[in-house]
Amino acid sequence: MIKKKIKEQEDNKQNNINKSTDNKENSNKPENNDGMKPDNSISGESPGCASDVSDDGVTAADKVVSEVRTSEEKLAEMQDKYIRLSAEFDNYRKRTLREKMELSKYAAENILTKIIPLMDDFERALAHMETATDCIAMKNGIDLIYGKFSEFLRQNGISEIESLNSNFNVDIHEAVAKVPVQEDDKKGKVVDVVQKGYYIQDKVLRFSKVVVGE
Repeated sequence: MIKKKIKEQEDNKQNNINKSTDNKENSNKPENNDGMKPDNSISGESPGCASDVSDDGVTAADKVVSEVRTSEEKLAEMQDKYIRLSAEFDNYRKRTLREKMELSKYAAENILTKIIPLMDDFERALAHMETATDCIAMKNGIDLIYGKFSEFLRQNGISEIESLNSNFNVDIHEAVAKVPVQEDDKKGKVVDVVQKGYYIQDKVLRFSKVVVGE
């Protein structure tokens, strides 16, 4: 009895092992159209390997290359414009600097050209003084030269500062002395002009040197 039971247990054990082996083999078999899994190795394409091509046949890589070339062309064009503009500005700066230097150097040319005739008049007067016997004629000649010079100053915007008997003004006068005066209406006023002052347009070119009453 004991041997019979042991044999039955061994037979049951062997049967269980055989059933487990059959189940593993069935699970590893691929399914066909009747429930079996498809074999991907038959197809020539692997998943995720499709080419990224647009409808018109242009790939994304071609588009990127085209955009890069366009950007490079625009950059080259901008660099060329910058170089040309920089060169033009440098030429303009040099020309302006040269013109400014010439203007500063020859700024007084126009005025000196007008002054030269007055110098000619003075030279003629000095030469005539050596042999002149008519003092009235000499005086008239000097008055003529003085009139020409006054007109020259006026044409160039220079005018005399009227100072005598006017109130002392530190903006246009320079007091060189103070003197006592008897009249009350002359106190604080200019009683004598030592050196005339001048305007150029509305700016003081030279202050008048005056004597002020107190």
